[in-house]
Amino acid sequence: MALAGTLSVAGLAGRVRAEPAKAPPAATPPDATALAALIKKGDITPLEAVDTAIARAEALQPTLNFMVNSMFDRARDQAKSGKSGTGPFAGVPFLVKDLNDVKGLPTRSGSRWTLPFPPAASQDAYVDAFEAAGFNIIGKSATPEYGFLPTTEPLAFGATRNPWNTAHSSGGSSGGAAAAVAAGVVPMAHASDGGGSIRIPASCCGLFGLKPSRARMIEAVPSTRVVDIAVEHCVTRSVRDSAALFALTERTDKAAPFAAMGQVTGPNKRRLKVGVVYNTLIGTPPHGEVRAAVDGAVLLLKDMGHHVAPAAWPVSPQFSPDFVTLWALGAVALIKTVSDTLGRPADARDLEPFTFGLTTLLAKLPPNGVADALARLEADAAAYDAWFKRYDVIVSPVLAEPPALLGTVGPSAPMNELMPRLLTYVGYTPLHNVAGAPAMSVPLHWTRDGLPVGVQFAARAGAERTLYELAYELEAARPWAQKTPPAWAG
Repeated sequence: MALAGTLSVAGLAGRVRAEPAKAPPAATPPDATALAALIKKGDITPLEAVDTAIARAEALQPTLNFMVNSMFDRARDQAKSGKSGTGPFAGVPFLVKDLNDVKGLPTRSGSRWTLPFPPAASQDAYVDAFEAAGFNIIGKSATPEYGFLPTTEPLAFGATRNPWNTAHSSGGSSGGAAAAVAAGVVPMAHASDGGGSIRIPASCCGLFGLKPSRARMIEAVPSTRVVDIAVEHCVTRSVRDSAALFALTERTDKAAPFAAMGQVTGPNKRRLKVGVVYNTLIGTPPHGEVRAAVDGAVLLLKDMGHHVAPAAWPVSPQFSPDFVTLWALGAVALIKTVSDTLGRPADARDLEPFTFGLTTLLAKLPPNGVADALARLEADAAAYDAWFKRYDVIVSPVLAEPPALLGTVGPSAPMNELMPRLLTYVGYTPLHNVAGAPAMSVPLHWTRDGLPVGVQFAARAGAERTLYELAYELEAARPWAQKTPPAWAG
């Protein structure tokens, strides 16, 4: 994401008793690991796998609008020729988020000004890693303009709709990826996170989504500064798919800030010290259904024997406005790039109202406003790290509300209405990007209306193993992969 919007903040719900652990039903849809095993055994061919994904994409694209462009012919050729190789996910269909270059496809970044751009002549290191793992890329998934919003409603391509209820947002900025995986088009898809963009769509679409630590994963230019907030990974239906791709795409070079973790394959018997936060970073309470989701997770953790206690954010309410300032700097840089490229000032033909609106926020700051905001964010990152001297994991909501109705937090909403919504709605995820720490959304709750609500679990920088081990335990106790939305291709 970037930031997101809020609707109404409803009353708080009562405590919810954790459900007893259940074994996954036999009808659970195959994840990427299972599909790769079927291909390897010869039960299905790579061509059958990709043809199935293409047929599903063509069937659901008119309803959900999760893809920006496709490379179906190339994917079929890859499958026929065996060029998917022998990686762990050989032959598994896959989508890459349209903020990354894929050779032979244009990169639109959710923006109108990129529409004349030719196909990319090269591709990112991350995409190379996907192909080395054996994934067969069938196309690019939708994103809001340059990932600025937590809903995928770019004016250039239209809204991506939530498979659980098409009147609602699939989240952002990896909303196209999440919609496609949730609907069963592909078993997993690439995603990235600069303020919640993996966790928010995972929460909105009932998926598992882990945001890695800063500089943990392979990158063209490894980032080390607090202002380097974006990281890449995926959204999945299972924990094991996410953990397997993590092991394949983490950094193993000598300069990596963390020792390579390898693939985590199951839970740990160690019981954790867990802190619980309910209110947003600006101090507002969550919607009742969101409160119920966290209450249920807390009771489940206690039933498992973990040690749970109340916690409070280690940063002041100024954190969220400071993060918006950081986000606005990205919009200013984008507008300059577009203007320089076009040879004229960028305008509404090129970029969205929200992108221009972000820049107006900087104009309202005092002379040293930007420098002061960045200094406070540095202090907030240090405070986050010190926080984990008391806890192994922090549990909180992902979003302040269930998935928003389309249009509520879209790019054309008036800034004086949209910004207050964003500060509340996305009141939980940006801190982990500034701190460079891992966090995950786990699909543990569905509302009375059938909308998914994820619960966020966060740890100190470099502690992805702790989160994955906990995720396996939660998945076994409260399985979710058998849940399928009304817009389901499988």
